[in-house]
Amino acid sequence: MTPDDETIRITRGQGGEVEVSGRIDAVAKEVLLRAGFLFLPALRGRVWVRLPFDLGREWENRHAAWAAGMLSTARYSVHLDPDLRYTPPDEPATPARPPAMTAQAPPSRPQRR
Repeated sequence: MTPDDETIRITRGQGGEVEVSGRIDAVAKEVLLRAGFLFLPALRGRVWVRLPFDLGREWENRHAAWAAGMLSTARYSVHLDPDLRYTPPDEPATPARPPAMTAQAPPSRPQRR
């Protein structure tokens, strides 16, 4: 068995689907399930591991990159297709917080000293 046989490969197929190939054990399966991957039966008793279709490239990239990061953290050898890299959009700068309001006595009561 070569080291490449143990690499989990997350790629975008010719039809645009995101699929996983390689040696997947129970822990890797749980990570992929959490990331939204489906495990579907295929011909000859194999299992086809892929993300659902038609949820958008950004969603697919985000989930594929998340799965690759979690698998790498769990010390799996992972190859993520460069087409699946996810960079979050730039967030607009948040406005500064308004100055804190100080508690004031209602107009009907005299102020304390």
